[in-house]
Amino acid sequence: MAAPISAQIRPMKTSAELALAETFAAARTVLPGGPDVAAQRAAAFGTFADAGLPHRRVEAWRYTDLRALMREARPLAAPPDAEAKSRAAAAGAMLAGLGFRRLVLVNGAFVPELSDLAGLEAGLSIRSMADALTNGDALTARLGQTVESSDAVLALNTALMGDGVVLQVAAGAVIERPVELVFVTTEATPVSMFTRSLVVVEDGASLTLIESHEGPSGVAYQVNTALELVVGAGANLERVKITAEGADAVHLATVLARVDATATFANTFFTTGGLVVRNQLLVHLAGEAIHARMNGVSLLSGKQHADTLLSVDHAGPAGESRESFRAVLDGSAQDIFQGKIAVRKQAQKTDARMLSRALLLTETAEASNKPELEIFADDVQCGHGCTTGTLDQQLRFYLMSRGIPAKEAEALLIQAFVGEVLDAIGNEGVRAALTDATQAWLLGRE
Repeated sequence: MAAPISAQIRPMKTSAELALAETFAAARTVLPGGPDVAAQRAAAFGTFADAGLPHRRVEAWRYTDLRALMREARPLAAPPDAEAKSRAAAAGAMLAGLGFRRLVLVNGAFVPELSDLAGLEAGLSIRSMADALTNGDALTARLGQTVESSDAVLALNTALMGDGVVLQVAAGAVIERPVELVFVTTEATPVSMFTRSLVVVEDGASLTLIESHEGPSGVAYQVNTALELVVGAGANLERVKITAEGADAVHLATVLARVDATATFANTFFTTGGLVVRNQLLVHLAGEAIHARMNGVSLLSGKQHADTLLSVDHAGPAGESRESFRAVLDGSAQDIFQGKIAVRKQAQKTDARMLSRALLLTETAEASNKPELEIFADDVQCGHGCTTGTLDQQLRFYLMSRGIPAKEAEALLIQAFVGEVLDAIGNEGVRAALTDATQAWLLGRE
């Protein structure tokens, strides 16, 4: 039996934590799900109540003191009305015209009338998370079971998860048309959203998944989103996440991925928006001969703060993983990369390489890198590295000596810097769109 709400509030210290406790107390009876889900929510909130918002004394959050950065907790967003849906109709412009199957969530709620649900390919099923929780969908029993985590932000998401998408690809099905999850905030007042999605790609199946997040500038809204990925044996999943939130938004995202034997898994982060952005990617490579690629690009300016936490757990033999992250920092922006590769005793013949590089365009920009290896096997090839520096002035001078203006010369060098990551994206349309977005960001620099 869950502890009384009054008992759960006692450990809270900040106004944001108290507000979150009050939000849970008010919402717990109306959030979707039966008794089992309610018990899961109560247990998760108990975990959050014990820990509170992460702060610098929590090792995984030492560079992102959320207790200091998130002084207030915003009220839950109301279900979108007709006006909100109308404003959301133009969302996802970055990938418009590429013919993807769009699934649209407005202010945290799945909106079928804005989503492309017609003519689903054989083997593909899509439904809203709220409906799945309410109807006791068997797949929702997997929630929280993908990768073990005691993270307080994830626990808070579990306690308050409202809607999202449940997507399943049947064994052997190859979904040629990429699926795009479009998360858009339209509220003009500060609100919070807690979305949870589950994607299951069964044995031998294939899927390309795009996820985009956007919202208005000038509104201090808050997003706490979580995605669980289950990739079956011999399956293929490529995911690209685009974070283009409003300039005052707080965006907290967690991905939990379990990958089985001989599967191929790829994940790319592309971050340009948001005041505070935290991407957590926890990957459990459960079987043998898995090929995994995890990359990221952050283009930050002003006072933006972006933090990427990566954990790759090699639990089977003969696996291969490659991790490459690039950050370009302008103004007083801050970028953090914390990456850990763990190789278990039975994961012999593992080949894992991790590299993080940051490019500082001003003297006030900051980059922090914390790569780690934890190896218990003795027949492995593993390595990590990180670099932080400025533009190569000799290359810049060379381009200028060929008649290229200084700003264009810098843009070419920066595009080459991030292009090594973007070029690894499998879908040509997404690759081109993100290259164009990089160019737009560069042209927007003062």
